[in-house]
Amino acid sequence: MAKKRRAGSQAGPGTPATVALTAAGIPYLAHAYTHDPSVTNYGLEAAGALGVDPDRVFKTLLALADGRVVVGIVPVSRMLDLGLLAAASGAKRAVMAEPALAERKTGYVVGGISPLGQRTACPTFLDDSAAAWATIFVSGGRRGVDLELAPHDLVRVTGGQLAPLAR
Repeated sequence: MAKKRRAGSQAGPGTPATVALTAAGIPYLAHAYTHDPSVTNYGLEAAGALGVDPDRVFKTLLALADGRVVVGIVPVSRMLDLGLLAAASGAKRAVMAEPALAERKTGYVVGGISPLGQRTACPTFLDDSAAAWATIFVSGGRRGVDLELAPHDLVRVTGGQLAPLAR
């Protein structure tokens, strides 16, 4: 069962993601749900638990674009197109980052990687489909916590940009 919290409140103890949003004065809703440890498709689990269209729930993925770590954020219902991410970042080629590298760079564990409050700031790209929604959901920095916020606020707080990324 999902629990919804008020804007600016945390679902349980704060995470670097909620701290970053609060510090930036960005309104958000934290949604907590019970994560099933046997589930590995974290984004679809979140969409189902929260009763939200999977096109509105976004996953955060790290890649190496010409050797530089970049963040791609795409709907959980779709796949990250590495060619499109490379083009958006001005690189010739992109490959997925190893999970251990993603965890080191972000400070989060796989399945709970948030685009917000990452240990190392990396160039960030949000799939342009996000602009179709008033609010979207991203990981709150822990499995079982998603944050709902406006896509333009996500772009602003991450210093990111909208780009076509999903296939």
